[in-house]
Amino acid sequence: MNNLATQTTKTKRSQRAGRWRWMLMLPAGLCLLAGLDAALLLLDVPAPVPNADWASAHGLVMVYGFVGALICLERAVALAKPAGYLAPILLVLGGASALFAVPEWVTSSLLITGMTGMLGIYVPLWRRQRADAVLIQMLGSCAGLAAVVLWAGGVSIPLLLPWMTTFVVATIAGERVELARVQLGRRAETLAPVLALALLAASATTALFLNVGTILFGLALAAQVLWLVVNDVARRTIKSTGAPRFMAACLLSGYFWLFIAAVTWMLGYPNTTARYDTVIHAVFLGFVLSMIMAHASTILPAVLAIKLPYRQAMWVPALLLHLGLIIRLWLGDGLGLHLAWQIGGVLNVIALLLFLLIAAGSAIYSFIDHGKKALTS
Repeated sequence: MNNLATQTTKTKRSQRAGRWRWMLMLPAGLCLLAGLDAALLLLDVPAPVPNADWASAHGLVMVYGFVGALICLERAVALAKPAGYLAPILLVLGGASALFAVPEWVTSSLLITGMTGMLGIYVPLWRRQRADAVLIQMLGSCAGLAAVVLWAGGVSIPLLLPWMTTFVVATIAGERVELARVQLGRRAETLAPVLALALLAASATTALFLNVGTILFGLALAAQVLWLVVNDVARRTIKSTGAPRFMAACLLSGYFWLFIAAVTWMLGYPNTTARYDTVIHAVFLGFVLSMIMAHASTILPAVLAIKLPYRQAMWVPALLLHLGLIIRLWLGDGLGLHLAWQIGGVLNVIALLLFLLIAAGSAIYSFIDHGKKALTS
């Protein structure tokens, strides 16, 4: 009886914590919607909010206001300290401020402080665990912090792309290492932080020797992708069914697009619009958002204390995302077909909105179903 009461108390505490975490998650979701609106503006198609100033803020809003804040919130939950939640708040505010007519120093100060806070979260996590996975994610945060410091110093976003890519790739790679640590061999486990350090070093090299550094960064990124493909359990779970197969498909397709970006970088600095569009969207749409789709049913429930069961309908936006990328990058950027580039971009936006609706519907249905079962039991 005492164990049941203790478990009930823990569940209620978790639910209360999840409710106020929604207050942090909601602004990040609004940054995502604003970023998608800005994407439509960049595609030169009608957007719900036709604010031309939003287009220039697209990268900062998506990378820091949404993805960075989401990662930081998940790490703050793992830390379980109230002070840890300040960092995702600052990142959301920094990303959102880029959308409005505020002085640039305000945006840069918020982002720098938020990324410093994220790096600060990893310090006690590292002391607690001393795991390679945490070290890799710390290296990723260093790259993310370096990017916003350089941006505050006047460096343009295209030149910061290797730093921002290292931020998200190392962070996600660290999480995959953490999940796969039981099956990793000693050599593979030792190599994982070396690859993350190589990405960070190659990013720094691009700041000094642009063309050579870009090629080195492409090589380091390709090596990281190959490590992930070889050591990720997704190669086996793709043969299963249901949620494990969906997750594996999202992971493997994400690695494919990341490899496309690596090969493009190996050809030299992406100094044309088509090549730049290829690397940035292969990374942040093909890879990052595939990873978010893959982990949505496992990470979001842990962060928000909700149930988000896998639904077969989730395949629709996932497939639509990759179809849009094929049309945009292969036909639009590759063959120079402007209409295909626009169609692919719009399909990507639709795919993300559809996934949000399906995920929300899955969570709501699960909540209602749980309530019905509680009433009848």
